[in-house]
Amino acid sequence: MALFVLGGRLLKCRTDIKRVMTATQAYCSSVAAGRQHVNGVDLYYEQTGRGKHAVLLIPGALGCTRTDFGPQLKSLNKELFTVVGWDPRGYGQSRPPDRDFPADFFERDAKDAVDLMKALGFGKFSLLGWSDGGITALIAAAKNPDVINKMVVWGSNAFVSHQDLKLYNAVRDVSRWSARMRQPMEEVYGTEVFAKTWEAWVDGIAQFAKRPGGSICLELLPLISCPTLVIHGEKDPMVPSIHPQCLLKHIKGSQLHLMPEGKHNLHLRYADEFNKLVEDFLQD
Repeated sequence: MALFVLGGRLLKCRTDIKRVMTATQAYCSSVAAGRQHVNGVDLYYEQTGRGKHAVLLIPGALGCTRTDFGPQLKSLNKELFTVVGWDPRGYGQSRPPDRDFPADFFERDAKDAVDLMKALGFGKFSLLGWSDGGITALIAAAKNPDVINKMVVWGSNAFVSHQDLKLYNAVRDVSRWSARMRQPMEEVYGTEVFAKTWEAWVDGIAQFAKRPGGSICLELLPLISCPTLVIHGEKDPMVPSIHPQCLLKHIKGSQLHLMPEGKHNLHLRYADEFNKLVEDFLQD
């Protein structure tokens, strides 16, 4: 099996690679792209749809709008939703600045996400967060209860275990990856910048293992009050079931939906099923 890294996580199977690499094809002509100055940086975003319900897509580590959310920007119901994808600071087309990973980088991303939506004129909105983007969403929802309507997270964790840490360190050196593994991110960042940024991400995520319980945002979970759907692919090679169970336990009133065949990139490989699940939850 080939291993593929996207959004800060490993994906197994060559078919996953093909699907991810084709996930950025043909956007609807109604997509508007631009940059918004937020918290001292220019953040790139794409917006589509004209629905009253605004939804922000939050990508994973090193991910961006076009690598992580092609099927969602293309196919989520544009009559019901206004969908915004963005590249967090230092990722994708939100460069400069170069990406760094201080102790509060998730909190910084969460503030950027909320402030971007406010700057775009959305007073209240929902969050869809994948992988590291799910962590960002959790923090944003906990700290902005009056702003967040609903939230969907998948492939996300609120703490870093020693098992997680070993896996991150095992993939630190991208020169040991296959060319197929490196290609998507190298197309975005270039060979040297990708290698440097990835290693910095490993160090950045590893620092949480030194906290009590490996907490990234465990203490914030009880503060989340918006309706929350946690989706978990039961074949996700990067996120053991203990992580979605933790979210379910600590987020009051949250729901857990299991996808038996889902891996880490379930929203790309099973886009139709995922999109319908999300649309039904957001409309309920």
